[in-house]
Amino acid sequence: MLHTVNKSPFDSQSLKTCLGLARSGSDILLIEDGVYGALVGTAHAAMLHQALKEVSIYALGPDLKARGLPEDRLIRGIKVVGFDGFVELASANDKVQSWL
Repeated sequence: MLHTVNKSPFDSQSLKTCLGLARSGSDILLIEDGVYGALVGTAHAAMLHQALKEVSIYALGPDLKARGLPEDRLIRGIKVVGFDGFVELASANDKVQSWL
């Protein structure tokens, strides 16, 4: 399953809930303000680092760029994808769950 998270973990519990319920092997895509969850050195970094042991986590590159966040500030293991990568993830998974 592909999970998309569009809310900042500093404003919402969506990312935490998603990570708690996502099954091993799932794909998680951080979009819009959700990309703030991918940053190293935040209160949420340990949670994402731990989750990377069981799920794949991606951040949407154009949303990082729109917020002035360079890729070198991301937690190691989080992959950056473009809109084409978003489409590939959605096509590769039989279901998409949006965490709003």
